Amino acid sequence: MITLKSERELGLIRGACGVVGEVLEMMHTLAKPGVTTRELDKAAEKLIIERGATPAFKGYGGSGRRPPFPASVCASINEEVVHGIPDDRELCCGDLVSIDVGAKLQGYYGDGATTVAVGEVDSEAQRLCETCRRSLERAIAAIGPGKHLAEVGRAVQSHAEGQGFSVVRDLVGHGIGSNLWEEPQVPNYYSPRFPDVVLRPGMTIAIEPMITAGSWRVKTLGNHWTVVTRDGSMAAHFEHSVAITRDGVEILTVAPAKKG
Repeated sequence: MITLKSERELGLIRGACGVVGEVLEMMHTLAKPGVTTRELDKAAEKLIIERGATPAFKGYGGSGRRPPFPASVCASINEEVVHGIPDDRELCCGDLVSIDVGAKLQGYYGDGATTVAVGEVDSEAQRLCETCRRSLERAIAAIGPGKHLAEVGRAVQSHAEGQGFSVVRDLVGHGIGSNLWEEPQVPNYYSPRFPDVVLRPGMTIAIEPMITAGSWRVKTLGNHWTVVTRDGSMAAHFEHSVAITRDGVEILTVAPAKKG
């Protein structure tokens, strides 16, 4: 069931998303050659806690064979699409590292992701990263009150495939609020089999294009979390949590403006 958020709830979601936005901004500063993904994770967790929030991902899961997620952020390098587990691997010049961040504040969640080019990357990796970022921007620009959720998938797919890249089919965006993952699912490609959802003010969704330089097919590693491209091609991932308003769309996962 899709829940419409009150102004009070939207304010609380905005607060959690602001924390996420700060962390994502910091990741662009910290993700340099020689830094480990564990160091990125520790820095992110410290900032989340300093803001009075809790890491939304840490300890999540634990059902079936999948263990609880052991870190505060997902850090996915190169062919890793999402859910990479931070460790002692050092980032290298030429890597793409996708960092997914979730925070819970006063009972509500924020969720966002960015891909950082580490040092100097080749032109194809840079183009992949830019195409994914632009796919997200185009998806947000295509929606609003009274429009259809399917426009997200149309926008992402048309731009990514138009640039010669592939859209991951097995993973989707989602609603967000008092739960980290809520209805509706938000696919990044168009198919008539998806429910035809009309967007209404008060809906809050996380839009997260995941695109690859090769095939769209993916697999999950033996840790039961990390999703990688089957063909070993590079991937990029960008995500914003947004609110549908009476006037359009508000991007929530942005760092609060600094005073002074």
